[in-house]
Order: sequence, then structure tokens, then C-alpha cells
Amino acid sequence: MKRFLVIFSVLVILTTVISVLFLPVNGESEIYDGTIRLHVVANSDTQADQTLKLDIRDEVLTDVSGYLTDCNTKYEAEQILVKNQQRIAETASRVVAENGYDYDVSVVMGEEYYPTREYEGVSLPAGTYYSVRVNVGEAEGQNWWCVLFPPLCVGSATAKEELAAAGFTPNQIRVLTETDNPRYVLKFKVLEFLGKLFH
Repeated sequence: MKRFLVIFSVLVILTTVISVLFLPVNGESEIYDGTIRLHVVANSDTQADQTLKLDIRDEVLTDVSGYLTDCNTKYEAEQILVKNQQRIAETASRVVAENGYDYDVSVVMGEEYYPTREYEGVSLPAGTYYSVRVNVGEAEGQNWWCVLFPPLCVGSATAKEELAAAGFTPNQIRVLTETDNPRYVLKFKVLEFLGKLFH
């Protein structure tokens, strides 16, 4: 009887995990395909380097937002970012120099794994996203993530409009914005676990 209960419990857990992964709210691939992330990695974990990282973040976001304003799709945004890769590096380098450092700066664009992160009521699932990564100096310090496209550093009501304009379906918008829904919370935790397992 005890063995039966153990087997039954295992089957229930497996069924739950599988059902979470394949519920109708799936659509993570479209979410990944419609989003561009910004990743700034500090030279080190000293307070000065961490402050510099945030200064770089602010300047890069300000600069980039100026030429992504009229983008309606991730593809358009990606093309503009690639064209302005050197400009992003120059912006970051200028901030470094203005703060009295001589760190090298590199900007790398491509696919990168991100853990689950929440931004102003929008929770993005763990997974691989197209990324603009700014490496500062040795790039051995704590890093900082944000969303470059669509612009989500806003209130949740506006975020829903931005997500809709970027082409996300109503179902995907619910996944991204209903951050207190236990169904989605569990789903994100499973994705987080799998991401850590395979990365």
C-alpha cells in the first residue's frame, strides 16, 4: 500500500509539471521572439563599479529609446540596434570616461539566456532572448537586465498597450502581466528550474 501511494504521488507530480508546461497559456516562444533585452555587466562588484554600471544603463536606455520610438516589430528594432551597435558602445565608453575610468567596453548582440524577471507589473519568463549585452572592463561584476523592446519601463496599463502594439496576442499579454496568477507563477518557476538545469 505504501509503495502504491509513493508511485501515485510521483505520477501526480509528473502530471502536474507536464500539464503546466503544455497548458493553453503556452506561447513563450512568441514572447521570446518578440522581445529584446538589455544586459549591462559591471567591471566588478565594488560600489563604484556598480554605480558606473547604472550610469551606463541610464545613458544607453536614453540613447536607444530615441531611435526605437517608431519601431512596431522586434525585427525592425533588431535591425536598428545592429546598425547602431558602435554608437551604443561609444555611449557606454563616454560614460566610463566621464566618470574617470579607462575600462574597455564591448557590445555583443545575439541570443542569451535570462532568468525570470519582473518589470513594472510585467513578468518575463526565463528563457533565451535576443540580447544587447554591454560588457564593462573585466565584466566580472553583478549584472543588470532590462527590456529594450517593447519599451516596458512604464505602468502596467501602458505596458499592455505596448505589448499589443509589439504583436503579442491577448493570451500572451495575460501571461506577461498577470504576475499574481498562481497558474503562471508555477509555470514560470518550472521554466526557471529547467533553465537552470540546462544552463
